Formats: sequence, C-alpha cells, structure tokens
Amino acid sequence: MIIVTGGAGFIGSNLVRELNARGIDDILIVDSLKRGEKHLNLNSLEFRDFVDHNEFIRRIGEYAPNKIEAIFHEGACTDTMEYDGQFMMKVNYEYSKSLLHYALRHNIRLIYASSASVYGNGDDGFVEERRCEYPLNVYAYSKFQFDQYLRRVMKEAEAQIVGLRYFNVYGPQENHKGRMASVIFQFHNQLMETSEIKLFEGSGDFRRDFIYVGDVVKVNLHFLDNPDVSGIYNCGTGNAESFLKIAEIMQDCYDGSAMSYVPFPETLKGKYQAFTEADTTNLRASGFKDEFTSLNDGVRAYVNVLKETGGYWR
Repeated sequence: MIIVTGGAGFIGSNLVRELNARGIDDILIVDSLKRGEKHLNLNSLEFRDFVDHNEFIRRIGEYAPNKIEAIFHEGACTDTMEYDGQFMMKVNYEYSKSLLHYALRHNIRLIYASSASVYGNGDDGFVEERRCEYPLNVYAYSKFQFDQYLRRVMKEAEAQIVGLRYFNVYGPQENHKGRMASVIFQFHNQLMETSEIKLFEGSGDFRRDFIYVGDVVKVNLHFLDNPDVSGIYNCGTGNAESFLKIAEIMQDCYDGSAMSYVPFPETLKGKYQAFTEADTTNLRASGFKDEFTSLNDGVRAYVNVLKETGGYWR
C-alpha cells in the first residue's frame, strides 16, 4: 500500500492520478474534506480508502507497517498569509514529525513536500544548504524547521527519506487553493470575468521558477523508483520567468483580452519572494534526467484544462 497525505489536494491528487496510470490503486488517501468541493479532485481517481487527516494520525498505530511501501506526505497548510504560528507549527511541523517518527520506527520510506519559501528573498542563493535559508513568513518557517529537524535525525533512518522543495507549482486540480492558487488560475478567472489581466506594478521584474505539476509528479516518482536515494532536493526547473511573460502567454489564449496594473499590496511587502530559481545540481545528481515542461507549453496545456473542465481532470 502507498499512503498519500494531502491526496485530495493539488499535488497529491495529481500524484495519485499518475500512480493510477502505472496500474497502482492500493492507495490510502489522507486528507480533510471539510471543504467539500475538494471531492472534485478525487472523482477521477482510484484508491483503496480515504481517512480524515486527524483520524489518521490518531490511528496510525492500527496500520500494518509491513504492508506500507511508501508514504508521500503532501498534506499541509499552504496559506502563506496565515499568521497563526501556533496553528501552522501544529499542522506543518508537529504532524510531519509524527509521520517521520512512524516511518523511522518501522523503516518505511517517506517522501515529503518541503518548500522553496525556506530560501526567503533568495539573496544567498537557492542551494539546499543552511547558508541559503532565511524564511520570511511562518508558513516558510514551519517548512524550514521540519527540514532542520530531519537533518538532525537523518542518521537514524534505515529507509529512504526525501524532502522536495517545491518552487511555484501550477496546473490542474488547484481550484480549492483560493488565493494561494497559481497566478495562471488567478489570471484565468480574471479573464473569464472581465477579459482583463490585472498585474501587480513591477511584475516584469518579479521572476519565479514556475514548474508544471506533471513535472513535480515525475520528480516524486523518480525517488519512488530509486529507493536508495535520500536527502533534501529542490523541485524546480532552474529557470526563472516573469509574471508578465505568463500574462502575455495567456493573452494569446483568450480573444480580446487586455492587461492593466494595480498597486503592489502593502500586506505583502517584506514577505514576498520577488525572485526564485532552483539550483537543480543535486536533483540531477540524484539521477533525474527528464526535461522540464517549458512555461509556454505548460501554461497552454493548463489553460486548455481550465477552459474544457474548469480545471479538473476528467
């Protein structure tokens, strides 16, 4: 059995979809359906069982560890505008520690979602090293602190443990993320409502490493296929692209679209990553050889899904 926490979420549901494509459906999905619309992410998937994330951590001792091939821990609070640090640490740090220690006790492979937000403003680079890490908000801190904890206990692990620092992921099945959904999803909704994209002032200078969700899944499965490789790895393309370029690609996909600029929000000043670009040296050294989807191809593929099904796989 494979366990996928956050399996009703964005990356988790895409991961389950690809496991299904491999003929794997002995999957336990762990998530919360408190937001009922997330069931739409599950409609096209095949899996053995679903359990609420709170129930799972309370009942984790009931699962036979020798039956578990691997745990993909994708579940988290990903709202970078959530300022309740106590809540964030409970959900993203303590919960992850509980899973980690379960995996360590029973020699179960664990592949988990970290975040490129740990690098802060990026002034010190984007290499998977402590010298580059300085989180700007409590979400990033919760991810950073778990990475730090893992570094301290990694020597105890007999089975694979991999942390993947996701850069800016976009693609189908992110509808439930609201304000935390990708800029492609936000621009699509703006275009459908007003035929106009609204960019923050200075968006030509804001450049991030945008990675298509299908490529993120490939990276996860690369490590599933290589159980002897452990560590913390960047999961990005290695190429920074501007928000303006995305807007221009999307303008070409929607007839009669326009573009305008709005002031940069005061609430984001000092907490916003204006530049990110993954150093992929370690990822490539792990044996990952696939080419990443270009921004042009990825955005256009996602736009097609948004137009045809509202953003869900069918």
